[in-house]
Amino acid sequence: MVFVPEDKSGSEQEEAKLQNASKQIVHAAIQQAVQQLSQDSQQKERGTNRSVSLQLERGQLTKKHEKK
Repeated sequence: MVFVPEDKSGSEQEEAKLQNASKQIVHAAIQQAVQQLSQDSQQKERGTNRSVSLQLERGQLTKKHEKK
């Protein structure tokens, strides 16, 4: 296929559009992954806090502490 100069600039513009679209997709994917990690971390922390609260209510933590 033979390109004339006008096609080249059009081709470069199309490539630039594709690169920008790719960057936006990657950026969105990274943001989503960071948000998911943050949510998972918060849920895990809440679970740990609940576990500690339950252990305190049952006296399990104080018993373990007394043994040491």
